[in-house]
Amino acid sequence: MNTTARGRDLGIEAVRVTETTSLAVSGFCGRGDERAADEAAVAAMHDVLRSVSIEGTIRIGEGVENQVESLYVGEKIGSGGGAKTDLAVVPLEGSTAVARGDPNALCVFAMAEEGGFLDTPDVYMDKLAIGGGLPEDLVDLDEEPGRNLRELARAKGVDVGELLVCVLDRPRHAELIAKIRKAGARIMLIADGDISGVIATNWPRSGIDIYMGAGGAPHGVLAAAAQACGGGQMQGRLLFPSDQGRETMDRYGIEQPNRKYGATDMASGDITFSATGITTGPILLGVRHRYGKPVTHSLVLRSSTREVRCIETHHDSFPVRL
Repeated sequence: MNTTARGRDLGIEAVRVTETTSLAVSGFCGRGDERAADEAAVAAMHDVLRSVSIEGTIRIGEGVENQVESLYVGEKIGSGGGAKTDLAVVPLEGSTAVARGDPNALCVFAMAEEGGFLDTPDVYMDKLAIGGGLPEDLVDLDEEPGRNLRELARAKGVDVGELLVCVLDRPRHAELIAKIRKAGARIMLIADGDISGVIATNWPRSGIDIYMGAGGAPHGVLAAAAQACGGGQMQGRLLFPSDQGRETMDRYGIEQPNRKYGATDMASGDITFSATGITTGPILLGVRHRYGKPVTHSLVLRSSTREVRCIETHHDSFPVRL
């Protein structure tokens, strides 16, 4: 099989993983049980990954071995017989959103060649992202939000007041939000889903121009995978807790704690990325029902071809009975 055909096969396999997981979770929407939704997502993704024809290794996962039962970092998974592949998984981004029935819950999955994902500890990452088609190094984590917004507005030929900034609604972002508002830009605060927030910058119909703020570092690697595939820009910097920062850096071999990582520093090589909506957000519709059958909406990206596919799938029935 040629490389192009194999890549297409992996794209279909990737979307099958996220579709199956999203369907398994969708029945928990609005039921108020985050833990049950998380457990359903992990179980469904683990089950479907065992049938994917790869020799996969989890690099970004649910935790470390002996702390979680499945999808842990280093776990070998897949049916074998295929390429040796590194995997990055977020079975459920937005467990609170699912429990409350709020927008923007996703299932996210990515595959890369061995060594393609940044090995990152489970700490926060400061993130900055914009879409493609803009000058390189237009915005920078080391610059003030106001300057970044002015430069972005100038490049897009609009006023700063027309820009929409996506930020996670967290107390830690109070100062950032104040600076954005002082600069005159509009803000979309989201309760969960910073992977979606980053991806949306590269998706014009989302209306989101730039993502700013700190979220989980593993989620940052998955967001970078999407940006690397779609041509968007992203910068990330790891934020280490003061009480255990040195120990964590030594364990992961991090010699430059203040390093700014670009999208391709965090995710490189031949990448396949898939996300399926669980509840509706800026880029994807959630699971819906038509004529008694579930319908999913997914985004599939490939770095080697810069292909962007939106896939609406009408399923015969739920793969997992609740």
